[in-house]
Amino acid sequence: MKSINDLGDLQGKRVLIRCDFNVPLDGETITDDGRIRAALPTLKQLTEAGARVVVMAHLGRPKGEVNPKYSLAPAATRLGELIDAKVSLAGDVVGPAATAAVAALADGEIVLLENVRYEPAEESKVDAEREALAAKYAQFGDVFVSDGFGVVHRKQASVYDVAKILPNAAGHLVAKEVDVLKKLTEIPERPYVVVLGGAKVADKLSVIDNLLKVADTLIIGGGMGYTFLKAKGYEIGTSLLDAEKIDVVKGYMEQAQAAGKQLLIPTDAVVSPSFPSGDGPHALTVVAADAIPADQMGLDIGPDTAAAYADAIKAAKTVFWNGPMGVFEVAEFAAGTQAVAQALADTAAFTVVGGGDSAAAVRQLGFADEAFGHISTGGGASLEYLEGKTLPGLDVLEGN
Repeated sequence: MKSINDLGDLQGKRVLIRCDFNVPLDGETITDDGRIRAALPTLKQLTEAGARVVVMAHLGRPKGEVNPKYSLAPAATRLGELIDAKVSLAGDVVGPAATAAVAALADGEIVLLENVRYEPAEESKVDAEREALAAKYAQFGDVFVSDGFGVVHRKQASVYDVAKILPNAAGHLVAKEVDVLKKLTEIPERPYVVVLGGAKVADKLSVIDNLLKVADTLIIGGGMGYTFLKAKGYEIGTSLLDAEKIDVVKGYMEQAQAAGKQLLIPTDAVVSPSFPSGDGPHALTVVAADAIPADQMGLDIGPDTAAAYADAIKAAKTVFWNGPMGVFEVAEFAAGTQAVAQALADTAAFTVVGGGDSAAAVRQLGFADEAFGHISTGGGASLEYLEGKTLPGLDVLEGN
């Protein structure tokens, strides 16, 4: 992949850049600006080089319709505050407002186009539809920079097709994410521990399959942990279960044993009569993993499990973590996720937090980004990379 430095003198040139500003909102207030902050090194270099910067980004899933709920206005305001410069927001994506805003740009200025997902063709499965929209995007730039790592696994007009039209390069964020993931897949320092949580086994099947070949220890928590417990023949009550994957999970446990890999699953759990709603307080009990009552639901790993997982993490030289250990949004069920995050923060190992809910969890629990080696901005993209899949948004950069 080319870098920005390979694009030559950018003074006065229009640089079309894809960022990922898909940030969580409470009304119009951004509750975690991590993805906007992650774009700053690239954007600052471009503006300081005198480029005329045209930013493309998305927010949520407006499904090809203009919906004020998904406007990028809060992102434009926050980016302006962080970069200490005016960031204008175009009133549309490729219409007259965007055309006028781009034409009015001076050297070193930034315009943010409205949510690219307002355009029905952005996510189209029909190549010709995406290509036609990409041609409109391309009219706004002399070169294209890809810096939205959270979307590089998507074959979308603003990620893939436009990169085929304009001279392209990876921004600092995408380049850094790829370097980190190569460390995890090609030359991890050992012991290499992978911690997987979250809700569904199905979402992580391919990555488990691939990581069992690479990692030394695989730690399972979160909602997906109960499918592993069920595969051992345990009663799991009303806990989350991916019933169709029980046999697959049994195969993973056998595969790990045959390969001499450690596969750690919960030995105790925090259970409650129902999924927490409202502010609480919530009734909870700690039980052994093989003694979950039939009318109770597992909502977090227990303290013994948390301690064992922390010990495994602290003994590692490389750690990748994706997915919380429980319902971390509710204080009573956050202890397992807190313990894993603390172990990552305390170790001298190279640590990677794999985006999505894991990134949200560590910030919500009060950890600074600097406590970890790297916090990925793309949970889905990082998992697909670790699965060994080809990511269209990276592949197209390497092809030019």
